[in-house]
Amino acid sequence: QVQLVESGGGLVQAGGSLRLSCVASGRTFSTYAMGWFRQAPGNEREFVAAIRRSSGNTYYADSLKDRFTISRDYAKNIVYLQMNSLKPEDTAVYYCAADSNLGLAYGYADAREYAHWGQGTQVTVSS
Repeated sequence: QVQLVESGGGLVQAGGSLRLSCVASGRTFSTYAMGWFRQAPGNEREFVAAIRRSSGNTYYADSLKDRFTISRDYAKNIVYLQMNSLKPEDTAVYYCAADSNLGLAYGYADAREYAHWGQGTQVTVSS
């Protein structure tokens, strides 16, 4: 099992920045990719970004790639999401997820790809 704990959420004014962290523990050697998703009230869970463990290749939602950056510190088993120029529509609960599939089954942007999820951290952007 892989345990994921997110932190770094909070209240920020529009135009501000936040950096989310996701600390992984447990069978972290079995994770092949890490992702960030978000879910606003009344909306479906939405892909934000993902990073492959082996190559460090990154993947982003097209609408967010100019403002958000995913990175990782594998020595510390931490994945980060740097969010800049935040907008009120970025308000959501942000979830960290881990993919333990050796092969890509659904794609990094699909929540079904990820077997392990954190509890989420709230990000609220005020106008």
